[in-house]
Amino acid sequence: MLDLLGKREHSVAKLQKTLAVSKANLSQHLAILKAAGIVRTRREGRHIFCSLAIPAVSRACHVIREVLRVQLRNQRDLKL
Repeated sequence: MLDLLGKREHSVAKLQKTLAVSKANLSQHLAILKAAGIVRTRREGRHIFCSLAIPAVSRACHVIREVLRVQLRNQRDLKL
């Protein structure tokens, strides 16, 4: 979710569809992230849109993704 929001704002409905999670599950995660000040929401009519409140989170997600990529590559190299 954070990776998606790091790229651009998304509606709650789009997040739910993209992540293939229940509305209740997504709601719980968003509530925690909002309470932590990481995600912010805005309402436009009947739609709620989410975005990152802290841009550095996007950079942190990128670093974590790179670390995981290296780990996976190292595991594959060890199996060969």
